[in-house]
Amino acid sequence: MKKPTIAGKTPLPVQLEAGKTYAWCSCGESSNQPFCDGSHKGSSFSPKVFVAEETKTSYLCNCKQTAKPGFCDGSHKHL
Repeated sequence: MKKPTIAGKTPLPVQLEAGKTYAWCSCGESSNQPFCDGSHKGSSFSPKVFVAEETKTSYLCNCKQTAKPGFCDGSHKHL
């Protein structure tokens, strides 16, 4: 499987709203980071779709190396 493009080496703080659906970019090619804009079409990647459980600021992964798709787990520190 192809490796994703590293969109950035720091997580992005995002204000998530409870009950709202989000699509996190897993390929790293979106021009709307950290969210999907459909740039993955024709590749082996697909967005990680999730519904926010609560309204809060979350740190979304921008390096695309996380073991917790969508959310930063510190993987960028090893790049």
